[in-house]
Amino acid sequence: MPKSHVRRKKVYTPPADIRPTAVTAAAAKKPSPMWLPITAVALLVFGITWLVVFYLSAGEFPVLSWGYWNLAVGFGAMVAALGLLSRWR
Repeated sequence: MPKSHVRRKKVYTPPADIRPTAVTAAAAKKPSPMWLPITAVALLVFGITWLVVFYLSAGEFPVLSWGYWNLAVGFGAMVAALGLLSRWR
């Protein structure tokens, strides 16, 4: 029995007036500034250190009057670091 021919689809190329320019694509993939990963890592270390100090001191340090809001400060710093790291290229 003879084999049937495979149909080949043509690759679509948009018209030149609709095609995005290469300049905008290159500008969108610009590398992130140097301060971004440094700040993110610093916030991670700060948040972890804040939580470790809070737990090891049984809630007396870093700020006694804040109570369990110390947890919000530590986790907030780590969430901010993750937000920064999501923008890192």
